[in-house]
Amino acid sequence: MKAWTRDAAIALTAVSAALALAACGPGAGDGDANAPTIGVLLPDAATARWEMHDRPLIEMKIKELCGDCTVESANAKNDVATQQQQVDAMITEGVDAMLLVAVDATSLGSAVRKADDANIAVIAYDRLVEGPISGYVTFDGEEVGRLQGTALLTAMGDRADGGQIVMMNGDSSDPNAISFKQGALSVLDERVRIGKAYDTHQWRTEAANTNMSGAISALGAENIDGVYAANDSLAAGSISALKSNKVTPLPPVTGQDAELGALRHIVSGDQYMTVYKPFAPQASAGAAMAVAAARGESLDRVAKDTVRTSSGKTVPAVMLTPVSVTVDNIKDTVVKDGVYTVQQICTPQLTDACNKAGLT
Repeated sequence: MKAWTRDAAIALTAVSAALALAACGPGAGDGDANAPTIGVLLPDAATARWEMHDRPLIEMKIKELCGDCTVESANAKNDVATQQQQVDAMITEGVDAMLLVAVDATSLGSAVRKADDANIAVIAYDRLVEGPISGYVTFDGEEVGRLQGTALLTAMGDRADGGQIVMMNGDSSDPNAISFKQGALSVLDERVRIGKAYDTHQWRTEAANTNMSGAISALGAENIDGVYAANDSLAAGSISALKSNKVTPLPPVTGQDAELGALRHIVSGDQYMTVYKPFAPQASAGAAMAVAAARGESLDRVAKDTVRTSSGKTVPAVMLTPVSVTVDNIKDTVVKDGVYTVQQICTPQLTDACNKAGLT
């Protein structure tokens, strides 16, 4: 069994055991009118993973753990004020716990404090939001950046030493974006020249497109040897700009989130890699933590790690291991895990490329 598969399996087994234990706890299946209500707050609909994978997996795991729990889901559609209002509404409703992916980790701190004042536990999911959270579940952000940086150097080949890249970083208000950048720079520093670097507001694809066009104008297409894109939506915007400016061949481009469009880009050769963060272990851990918190139970049996928040407080955490995906291991990662089928990835236009990649 490959190391990444083993790690994911161990994490999923541990969480499943926690789910089974918690299911025997108070209120499970007893028809109690005071059964817990859990709020699930997502940041946007533009990033495919939130609505396609995380939300349904989280809701399913909560129901497996707590059959009489009610789940209230909301999507802020990348608007801070909307998410603040959604938190306020759930506080008014009297939910017992919230699983929160913050649009803006700093701006949502006041909303988290309101929830804490109302004795509502907040579990930070994927992004370490400010304020008095009760727990945190995520993937190692710096490792994500290291995987991206290492893959980019590999793809650049002889140009890795002294070549010039464009860095398309995420939103600077997102602590994860900072971790990704730090991890990438730990690999890229002193190996490549960074011709242009951008922090992309709200991780918007169109902003990446605009910024990449600006980088091409400033540096010259022939002088861009690689593109560090912090996630797949930024990769898509960068690739679109490169193609619009008739850059050929395309420089290697990184990504993250294993979106379907990114996998197709990888098969076609437009994108070199993405980072896959297995959704099931993360969703299982988040669900288990949220249900335990809603019941007033300890998170320690679910969360074996800890993280220090911006206030200096240490809270229980689940830290998972990300996986680098290139055309060589798509079948052994996202396809094997059932995230996508070969048929979904291999459109008719990609028939030859999929055959060459050994997918069909």
